[in-house]
Amino acid sequence: MRVLVTGGAGFIGSHIAERLVRDGHQVRIVDNFFSGHRENLAGFADRIELVEGDIRDLALLTRLCEGCELVYHEAAVVSVPYSVEHPQETHDVNIQGTLNVLLAARARKVRRVVFACSAAVYGEDPELPKRETMAPAPIAPYAVEKITGEYYLGVFHKLYGVETVSLRYFNVFGPRQDPRSPYSGVISIFVDRLLAGQVPTIFGDGQQCRDFVFVENVVDANLLAGTVPAAAGRAYNVACGERTTLNQLLAILAKLCGREVKPVYAPPRAGDIRDSLAAIDRARSELGYAPKVGVEEGLRRLLEHERRAR
Repeated sequence: MRVLVTGGAGFIGSHIAERLVRDGHQVRIVDNFFSGHRENLAGFADRIELVEGDIRDLALLTRLCEGCELVYHEAAVVSVPYSVEHPQETHDVNIQGTLNVLLAARARKVRRVVFACSAAVYGEDPELPKRETMAPAPIAPYAVEKITGEYYLGVFHKLYGVETVSLRYFNVFGPRQDPRSPYSGVISIFVDRLLAGQVPTIFGDGQQCRDFVFVENVVDANLLAGTVPAAAGRAYNVACGERTTLNQLLAILAKLCGREVKPVYAPPRAGDIRDSLAAIDRARSELGYAPKVGVEEGLRRLLEHERRAR
């Protein structure tokens, strides 16, 4: 099967692409390298078709969808803070870019598009766990952009017959997540600071909770979303279904590193959600998704990877 992965040089996209290559598929990647890195593809670069390009280019996407059965749409500006600072840019990439992917898929008769959505769409609704049946309540441009993309998927499925699946990622972590960006995930930043002997910063009081999910579990969810017939037209939470506070997260990392750590606390960041926890019943029952790597095991693997890379 020929598969297009947008944003395939990025953190999650490169892991999806690598698994697809390992499973014997023909993989085509498009990435503009805004946040992706060629080194993420180093282990399998000779077995993919890599095109440097932007999802805002509809003509390019239409050409790249030729002959593809499946598209994994991972390309996005993935930061809440960046979207707060640059709403026009993130709108153009995350909304127009997603519409372009769908238009190209329809034009080239792609069977299915799997979309990287986000738990950010739930906003600050205090109800936990978050369920797919809850009304979206975005509080940042990024969240507005992601739920708009999901709405477009539903329309293209119903009106044009393009099979679409939306995966609402919670807090994904793992190797290849870039800690050098100020908009990176908290885990990659914490690990980078700890291994450098520095003190991590927690924005807020550290009691805010997240549902952290190791990237290998996310890849599993994507492969299922690309193949399970009943998934077409549906949205799914992708997480572990467990809550971890940032203080607990840092304590686990400190234990794995064998050191005592006292963080610096700073004011909360605009647009950040206080608490997040996923219900993953729908993904379990309809996709057959079951997270295989827990938070502590994922952290251990990430630390081992980062130590080898230094």
